[in-house]
Amino acid sequence: MRSIGLRDGRTVLVDATGPDDRPTVVWHHESPHTGALFEPLVSAAAARGLRLVALTRPGHGGADPFPGRRVADGARDLEQVLDVLGLRRVAVLGGSGGGPHALAAAALLPDRVAAAAVVASPAPFDDTTGWWAGMAADGGLRAATAGREARLAWAATATFDPAQFIDVDWAALEGDWAALGRDATAAGASGLQGAADDDVAFVTDWGFPLSAVAVPTTVVHGARDRVVPVAHGRLLATALPGAVYEERAEDGHIAVLAAVPVLLDRLAAALR
Repeated sequence: MRSIGLRDGRTVLVDATGPDDRPTVVWHHESPHTGALFEPLVSAAAARGLRLVALTRPGHGGADPFPGRRVADGARDLEQVLDVLGLRRVAVLGGSGGGPHALAAAALLPDRVAAAAVVASPAPFDDTTGWWAGMAADGGLRAATAGREARLAWAATATFDPAQFIDVDWAALEGDWAALGRDATAAGASGLQGAADDDVAFVTDWGFPLSAVAVPTTVVHGARDRVVPVAHGRLLATALPGAVYEERAEDGHIAVLAAVPVLLDRLAAALR
């Protein structure tokens, strides 16, 4: 993990795999996360001749917190990191809470981002029944609508609700995506500020319109997702110009990550 200083004095952490001269995909982590890359992402990227880079969001994994940040601020951080790493052009891929941040990069860094893909991503906030419907555990996001302190207070007593995941999600966490579960667990208390700031950013103005995403974009969502319900994927697909949408009928929030290898194929093609 590499520490990189930003212009505003904050420090972020960056993990990377693969030779510097390979086409690069930036992975935008779920929430919470430690910032470290993990399997099967690493192997899937290597098999396609890709380099992976991951930027730890503020407040996660030892990266300095940034209270009040918007989703758009992640793109500005990424631009500075790309400059330091000497990367002119990348593709972006985001899972769950990383999805909005991948879309921010695509919208705000069109000269740097060749293509984007998001999996199980929330859609921009709309305080309606349709946005909330189907979430098995919405306490964190509802608390976030009252602000950062309310979200942090909620986290102090919150417990994990296993009903968020369906059978195929648990199978994925016991199989190919076990490392993702370990990473989220390892984030633990160190990720409380980051997770709170993520949620507040999700339920406030993202800082860019989805209509600004002009690069080729793929949206994938599981029809049985109980963390970020499928209505969010459908909303994104409708609002993103020319997006390719894939709905996986039997997948939940974790199982849908089985689409990642195909998405890496598409991103690799866009970079070559």
